[in-house]
Amino acid sequence: MTSAVTASTDDSRTYQVRTFGCQMNVHDSERLSGLLEQAGYTAVTDGDRADVVVFNTCAVRENADNKLYGNLGHLASVKAQHPGMQIAVGGCLAQKDRGEIVRRAPWVDVVFGTHNVGSLPTLLERARHNARAEVEILDALEVFPSSLPAKRESHYAGWVSISVGCNNTCTFCIVPSLRGREADRRPGDVLAEVQMLVDDGVLEVTLLGQNVNSYGVQFGDRQAFGKLLRACGRIEGLERVRFTSPHPKDFTTDVIEAMAQTPNVCHQLHMPLQSGSDRVLKAMRRSYRSARYLSILAEVRDAMPDAAITTDIIVGFPGETEEDFEQTLEVARAARFAGAFTFQYSPRPGTPAATLPDQVPPDVVAHRFARLTEVVTAATLAGNEALVGRTVEVLVSAGEGRKDARSGRLTGRGRDGRLVHFVPDPAPAGGHVDRAIRPGDVVTTVVTHAAPHHLVADGGVLTHRRTRAGDRSEEGTALLTPGVGLGMPVVGRPARRPEPAGACG
Repeated sequence: MTSAVTASTDDSRTYQVRTFGCQMNVHDSERLSGLLEQAGYTAVTDGDRADVVVFNTCAVRENADNKLYGNLGHLASVKAQHPGMQIAVGGCLAQKDRGEIVRRAPWVDVVFGTHNVGSLPTLLERARHNARAEVEILDALEVFPSSLPAKRESHYAGWVSISVGCNNTCTFCIVPSLRGREADRRPGDVLAEVQMLVDDGVLEVTLLGQNVNSYGVQFGDRQAFGKLLRACGRIEGLERVRFTSPHPKDFTTDVIEAMAQTPNVCHQLHMPLQSGSDRVLKAMRRSYRSARYLSILAEVRDAMPDAAITTDIIVGFPGETEEDFEQTLEVARAARFAGAFTFQYSPRPGTPAATLPDQVPPDVVAHRFARLTEVVTAATLAGNEALVGRTVEVLVSAGEGRKDARSGRLTGRGRDGRLVHFVPDPAPAGGHVDRAIRPGDVVTTVVTHAAPHHLVADGGVLTHRRTRAGDRSEEGTALLTPGVGLGMPVVGRPARRPEPAGACG
């Protein structure tokens, strides 16, 4: 099996992982970093030259190819000046393009796909030994990624995959052909990984899958996901549970009940809409209609009035008329989203939608996109303004507040997933701060004003709870977890920078 880790022949070799795309890719990059660390490589500080640069790619966006090959072109001259440097390309674009990557960028040393992440260290050593490019693309999952070691990018929040792949056939989506059919992990393995993280101080986990609420289809239990949420609620020390992303066609009442009745499951739901037009939904092969979608949201809000619901919407799908688009606007207004990822449709080669007639002109798509953004922004702002004056619990984060240094604030996430920028001083009327506030600590504060994409709390901190995750953040230690069943997490001080490279696209 090519997933065995091979020790690097040079202990001084360094690496950098550059991530493009979705949460799946971010989590895969944690696994790639863990594999390289275990093989003797050391992460470099951002801006430093690495001996091995790994691109973990996405194939969803139209410019994904240009972004990758532009980065590879930049590294060609760098590699020419540094003999022994290696470049590896993995992820969805590698799975799609296969040998085309080496043809277009012959200075690439390794190409690997979505099904053999664990092969990377072996392929790097093989390429060095043979002095030629190694391309290995499998058409089926070799080993579940969560059985591989990981270098976690966060001390306080962790991704936990419950499934990989997708059984849906949405006409705009290339992911099923690149990630394969859905494969579910055993519940015991999922819970064992969650327990490992919690035992090491992690406060929040996000259950991750292409379609999380179809979890259990492989072992014949259609209520498995709701049961998994409830089981997470029994893990002592686990304070927050999130999940992404569900599919409306599989969303059931038992999941809503599990969310509402399990205290540590956050009242946050990311529910992709894609279009408010039933005609377009049919053309997309989305097996629900707008009325069903809105009825799910109503049921969620009946059970959890404070639920923050976000979504994905595609504008300009082939054949979308002005009437279709107006229906999308109507659903968006009715849904009162707390946020939305809105996309201008672009054809992806290999998807059925790419060859459909009646492609919408780009200028029409852009105009509709602007109108949709206006509607969504108004709804998110109204929802955020309704929270002014309320006390919120914030899990302090690292790197999410881009203006924190200038504003003197810190940043974190509320239980509903909203971004909160807060002043880290004690509130004048009896507030308490226990020394410095670190990423991974938990504070409460009062919202003083709102913007469309964040909340601000300038009245000071009411309470501050120091955590083990905060201790690790302060120490500069990295959380290294083995694959499930391979041992317990370990914490060690890396030679240079503790955290793996963050997502860059």
